[in-house]
Amino acid sequence: EVQLVESGGGLVQAGGSLRLSCATSGFTFHDYAIGWFRRAPGKEREGISCISSSDGSTYLAGSVKGRFTISSDNAKNTVYLQMNSLKPEDTAVYYCAAMKRGRAPRNGLCTWVVHVTTPDRYDYWGQGTQVTVSS
Repeated sequence: EVQLVESGGGLVQAGGSLRLSCATSGFTFHDYAIGWFRRAPGKEREGISCISSSDGSTYLAGSVKGRFTISSDNAKNTVYLQMNSLKPEDTAVYYCAAMKRGRAPRNGLCTWVVHVTTPDRYDYWGQGTQVTVSS
Protein backbone atom coordinates (compact mmCIF):
# COMPACT_ATOMS: atom_id res chain seq x y z
CA GLU A 1 0.00 0.00 0.00
CA VAL A 2 1.33 3.37 -1.01
CA GLN A 3 1.50 5.92 1.79
CA LEU A 4 2.69 9.48 2.07
CA VAL A 5 2.42 10.89 5.56
CA GLU A 6 3.10 14.53 6.28
CA SER A 7 4.02 15.76 9.74
CA GLY A 8 5.55 18.79 11.40
CA GLY A 9 2.83 21.36 10.83
CA GLY A 10 1.54 23.62 13.56
CA LEU A 11 1.07 27.16 14.77
CA VAL A 12 4.07 29.50 14.68
CA GLN A 13 4.62 33.23 14.92
CA ALA A 14 5.76 35.23 11.93
CA GLY A 15 9.50 34.90 11.52
CA GLY A 16 9.53 31.44 13.02
CA SER A 17 10.46 28.09 11.51
CA LEU A 18 8.93 24.68 10.96
CA ARG A 19 10.21 21.52 9.35
CA LEU A 20 7.71 19.40 7.49
CA SER A 21 8.37 15.73 6.84
CA CYS A 22 6.91 13.50 4.18
CA ALA A 23 7.44 9.85 5.04
CA THR A 24 6.78 7.54 2.11
CA SER A 25 6.28 3.81 1.73
CA GLY A 26 4.87 1.31 -0.72
CA PHE A 27 6.80 2.41 -3.81
CA THR A 28 10.39 2.66 -5.00
CA PHE A 29 11.47 6.04 -3.69
CA HIS A 30 14.23 6.45 -6.27
CA ASP A 31 11.73 6.14 -9.13
CA TYR A 32 9.63 9.08 -8.00
CA ALA A 33 9.92 12.81 -7.60
CA ILE A 34 8.33 14.25 -4.47
CA GLY A 35 6.56 17.58 -4.65
CA TRP A 36 5.20 19.90 -2.00
CA PHE A 37 1.99 21.78 -2.59
CA ARG A 38 -0.02 24.08 -0.40
CA ARG A 39 -3.58 25.30 -0.39
CA ALA A 40 -4.41 28.51 1.40
CA PRO A 41 -8.02 29.34 2.28
CA GLY A 42 -9.87 30.51 -0.81
CA LYS A 43 -6.91 29.91 -3.12
CA GLU A 44 -5.84 27.36 -5.65
CA ARG A 45 -3.39 24.63 -4.76
CA GLU A 46 0.14 25.92 -5.34
CA GLY A 47 3.15 23.80 -6.19
CA ILE A 48 6.05 25.17 -4.18
CA SER A 49 8.84 22.61 -4.23
CA CYS A 50 10.10 19.40 -5.77
CA ILE A 51 12.98 17.00 -5.31
CA SER A 52 14.10 14.09 -7.44
CA SER A 53 16.50 11.75 -5.70
CA SER A 54 17.40 9.96 -8.93
CA ASP A 55 18.92 13.03 -10.60
CA GLY A 56 19.39 15.40 -7.67
CA SER A 57 17.26 18.16 -9.14
CA THR A 58 15.23 20.46 -6.95
CA TYR A 59 12.77 23.29 -7.39
CA LEU A 60 11.55 26.07 -5.12
CA ALA A 61 8.88 28.54 -6.15
CA GLY A 62 9.70 32.20 -6.11
CA SER A 63 7.29 32.74 -3.23
CA VAL A 64 9.42 30.56 -0.93
CA LYS A 65 12.90 30.70 -2.43
CA GLY A 66 15.44 31.94 0.05
CA ARG A 67 13.25 30.92 2.99
CA PHE A 68 12.41 27.25 2.36
CA THR A 69 14.76 24.35 1.68
CA ILE A 70 13.88 20.89 0.38
CA SER A 71 15.96 17.82 1.13
CA SER A 72 15.62 14.06 1.25
CA ASP A 73 16.89 11.16 3.28
CA ASN A 74 16.93 8.33 0.80
CA ALA A 75 17.68 5.75 3.47
CA LYS A 76 14.44 6.73 5.23
CA ASN A 77 12.41 7.40 2.05
CA THR A 78 11.55 10.75 3.56
CA VAL A 79 11.52 14.27 2.18
CA TYR A 80 11.80 17.38 4.33
CA LEU A 81 10.70 20.95 3.80
CA GLN A 82 12.53 23.32 6.09
CA MET A 83 10.55 26.54 6.35
CA ASN A 84 12.25 29.60 7.82
CA SER A 85 11.20 33.23 8.11
CA LEU A 86 7.58 32.21 7.93
CA LYS A 87 4.99 34.80 6.99
CA PRO A 88 1.24 34.91 7.60
CA GLU A 89 0.73 34.35 3.87
CA ASP A 90 2.40 30.96 4.26
CA THR A 91 -0.64 29.78 6.20
CA ALA A 92 -2.07 26.81 4.32
CA VAL A 93 -2.53 23.07 4.31
CA TYR A 94 0.70 21.55 3.01
CA TYR A 95 0.65 18.36 0.99
CA CYS A 96 3.37 16.13 -0.37
CA ALA A 97 2.85 14.08 -3.50
CA ALA A 98 4.75 11.52 -5.55
CA MET A 99 5.23 11.56 -9.31
CA LYS A 100 6.55 8.55 -11.21
CA ARG A 101 9.68 9.50 -13.06
CA GLY A 102 9.37 9.20 -16.81
CA ARG A 103 10.76 11.52 -19.43
CA ALA A 104 12.83 14.29 -17.85
CA PRO A 105 14.86 17.27 -19.04
CA ARG A 106 18.62 16.95 -19.16
CA ASN A 107 18.96 19.18 -16.10
CA GLY A 108 16.67 17.01 -14.04
CA LEU A 109 13.02 16.27 -13.56
CA CYS A 110 12.35 19.01 -11.03
CA THR A 111 13.66 21.67 -13.41
CA TRP A 112 10.58 20.99 -15.55
CA VAL A 113 8.64 23.55 -13.56
CA VAL A 114 5.34 23.49 -15.43
CA HIS A 115 5.29 19.72 -15.11
CA VAL A 116 6.18 19.38 -11.44
CA THR A 117 3.85 22.17 -10.29
CA THR A 118 0.79 20.61 -11.95
CA PRO A 119 -1.16 18.56 -9.39
CA ASP A 120 -2.63 16.22 -12.01
CA ARG A 121 0.87 14.98 -12.85
CA TYR A 122 1.20 13.33 -9.45
CA ASP A 123 0.25 9.74 -8.72
CA TYR A 124 -0.04 9.70 -4.95
CA TRP A 125 -0.87 12.25 -2.27
CA GLY A 126 -0.60 12.60 1.46
CA GLN A 127 -3.40 13.78 3.70
CA GLY A 128 -1.91 17.20 4.38
CA THR A 129 -0.67 19.05 7.44
CA GLN A 130 -1.87 22.46 8.59
CA VAL A 131 0.60 25.31 8.92
CA THR A 132 -0.66 28.48 10.57
CA VAL A 133 1.53 31.57 10.87
CA SER A 134 0.30 34.29 13.19
CA SER A 135 1.24 37.92 12.77
